[in-house]
Amino acid sequence: MAVPLIAPSLLAADFARLGEEVEAVAAAGADWLHLDIMDGHFVPNISFGPVVVKALRKRAAIPFDVHLMIAPADPYLAAFAEAGADWISLHPEAGPHLHRSLQTIRALGKKAGVVLNPATPVESVAHVLDLTDLILVMSVNPGFGGQSFIESQLPKIAALRRMIDDSGRDIRLQVDGGVTATTAPRCIEAGADVLVAGTAVFGQKDYGAAIAAIRGAPR
Repeated sequence: MAVPLIAPSLLAADFARLGEEVEAVAAAGADWLHLDIMDGHFVPNISFGPVVVKALRKRAAIPFDVHLMIAPADPYLAAFAEAGADWISLHPEAGPHLHRSLQTIRALGKKAGVVLNPATPVESVAHVLDLTDLILVMSVNPGFGGQSFIESQLPKIAALRRMIDDSGRDIRLQVDGGVTATTAPRCIEAGADVLVAGTAVFGQKDYGAAIAAIRGAPR
């Protein structure tokens, strides 16, 4: 199996010391930092906005992977791009024109992603692959950390892997939700190449060991 990129989710970090947490997880070997943006409307929780992303940007050089769980998302794309996001992903349900939203993200000079909730079909991304740099499969219902992995998402990951391979495009396939050292190998086997992990990293004493365990590499 291929060695995946690991993107610890800041949602599980100590919010009283976010800057230090970003520095620590980057030093521990994180490939990306995953930032969950929640509005209390599209999902039943509120996290943080572009001001916080901008403040944290100076604390680490690794790519910032911003997952927008907000609706509407379009009015905020430029703000998150300017705040320092490298990747910006949004849900098809978060606006009426997914194609236009992805065009906007790319026009801002950022990588564009589409996020599929557990009940969102694979076909939702089929006609925008030419504008997509990343597909994120939610293996929990979005809005809260610490949930259990939804097994039914494994066939979806595999179906998306086939779709990406058949397209011949360079598209990352990411999984978020219940990813641990136990579930990670199954996600990788299904075709994922980027794994988001929250409590499985930030909930552990040794971030480096936790990241290595999820990646499946000896430390």
